[in-house]
Amino acid sequence: MHGHRARKRFSQNFLHDAHYIGRIVAAVAPQPGDRIVEIGPGLGALTAPLAAAAGQVSCVEIDRDLAARLRQRYPPDQLLLVEGDALEFDWAAFAAADPRPLKVVGNLPYHISSPLLFVLLPIAHRVQSQHFMLQKEVVDRMVAAPGGKDYGRLSVMLQRRYEVTRLFVVPAGAFTPPPQVQSAVVRLVPRPLQELAVVDEAAFARVVTAAFTQRRKTLRNALGGVLAEADIAAAGVDPGVRAEQLPVAAFAALAQRLPVAAAPATSASS
Repeated sequence: MHGHRARKRFSQNFLHDAHYIGRIVAAVAPQPGDRIVEIGPGLGALTAPLAAAAGQVSCVEIDRDLAARLRQRYPPDQLLLVEGDALEFDWAAFAAADPRPLKVVGNLPYHISSPLLFVLLPIAHRVQSQHFMLQKEVVDRMVAAPGGKDYGRLSVMLQRRYEVTRLFVVPAGAFTPPPQVQSAVVRLVPRPLQELAVVDEAAFARVVTAAFTQRRKTLRNALGGVLAEADIAAAGVDPGVRAEQLPVAAFAALAQRLPVAAAPATSASS
């Protein structure tokens, strides 16, 4: 730990196992000139090999003590450091500041992982790939297929926009201090825009949120305040099924039946 005490309020668990560090870096596959941004670099376990391969890494770090350590360790030409909260960071402006697509990497604090995934959704078109270490339970929800208990709002919102792949599980012993939960590494690769159904994003979010808020109800009841039963049927969806049974494409079809004016933006919480 080199004198730094992990802070619970930041959910700090520092990856130290060289084997898993190497596997994550290999998955990211950094190349010279890549535009890489790391969220929560911590003690720099991933930062060092990423910067060595790409030449430079941008980092967003909320802990001022860790930020100071990183500034001492890396010169500005290797590390562009933003000290602040990744949830409050202006990702749109950052992505637009350079034409190169982003590779986003992070051992994400577990308490902000789902909200942060939603915060990053609007810049998916500027992203080449995202590789995150998350609580395994969250990754299971991200990759879940229709019909299972893990399939929900997070699954649908992410799978519409990305190809989501669970890569491998990381044991608690690979961290200091060891977390109380299992961890896993996940890859998100944005789907080409031309492959996406044309749908208003706010309408899609509203339909998905409503459908899963009361997931044990049938769609005719869960979507009662959003879509009439006739509109659900007109979208080619059985009003008598539950949300967890629908593929992602069905939610897009439902959202296309919702007037844009009736679709205010929803919260980015999980």
